Amino acid sequence: MMSSQVSHIVIVDDEQEVRDVLADALVQVGYNVTKASNGSQLRATANIDLAVIDLRLNNEDGLQLARQLRESSDVPIMMLTGKGDATDLIIGLEVAADDYMMKPFNLREFTARINALLRRSKKSQAIESNPVVSDETLYQFSDWTLNLSRRQLIHTKGHQADLTYGEFSLLEAFIFSPHLVLTREQLMEKTHGYDSDSMDRTIDVLVVRLRRKIEPNPRIPSLIKTERGLGYRFDCSVVQITSPAPS
Repeated sequence: MMSSQVSHIVIVDDEQEVRDVLADALVQVGYNVTKASNGSQLRATANIDLAVIDLRLNNEDGLQLARQLRESSDVPIMMLTGKGDATDLIIGLEVAADDYMMKPFNLREFTARINALLRRSKKSQAIESNPVVSDETLYQFSDWTLNLSRRQLIHTKGHQADLTYGEFSLLEAFIFSPHLVLTREQLMEKTHGYDSDSMDRTIDVLVVRLRRKIEPNPRIPSLIKTERGLGYRFDCSVVQITSPAPS
């Protein structure tokens, strides 16, 4: 990550007009932007704080690029999709991206989402670089223990779930509202810090991905229940305990 306070964002899109418009919008709000038209230019770009990647690139799979980036870096990733790509995105987006937007979209919402992703990223980095020395609050549910201070989710068998920024924020929202029905709009506000269009599928994508990581059987979810026409409900009791921090 860059040591400078100015975040460095790379935009990967094979359409120059799209690259230019998005870059201008981000530069206007104070970001340093690099424009790339393909995966080679993405890989040649150093010190990235966030990547915006189009799902459909000429002769390349944007989702595969995102997965490759995720294997070597934990920077936030936003995917851009066309209207016909939403289903493929929901099915195929497992651990690569943290958010997505469907073209065409409002530039103000685009920059708001970028801001939110970077805020969550910087918060996570601050936690990792400043170890907790006081007692820690843990949340136990089902076979899992969540440590918010250290951003860790540990299974009773000892393995740790690898959650993206978005997935962790979604789980945090559920943990603080067990057994309550939360609408997609409420979950967007809790996880991203802004309202969004009712047709936005961001929360649905995150729910699918989170289920795959914490549910005993993601095909028949027992923890995150769908309330048709309303939203989602965390159907599990949560126990809060205080544990002495490791010395």
